[in-house]
Amino acid sequence: MFFIFGLRTKVDRSGVVTQVCRNCGNQAAQVITRRVTRFSLFFIPLIPLRTRYGQQCTFCGAQYDISRAEAERLPVG
Repeated sequence: MFFIFGLRTKVDRSGVVTQVCRNCGNQAAQVITRRVTRFSLFFIPLIPLRTRYGQQCTFCGAQYDISRAEAERLPVG
């Protein structure tokens, strides 16, 4: 009997905010994303293992992780 299992990460774009970038210091749009990694069995995602939030500057392309509380606090437009 064979079992096909693995991990799958899905990236959802939560929104865009205009802020000063931590890396380049420019006022630019920051894309807020949520990445959810799930355990999958037979290509069916079953159990969420990790949820991470990120922010990426559209000016310089720098990307860094942010906390869930910070992602929910940002005024997404």
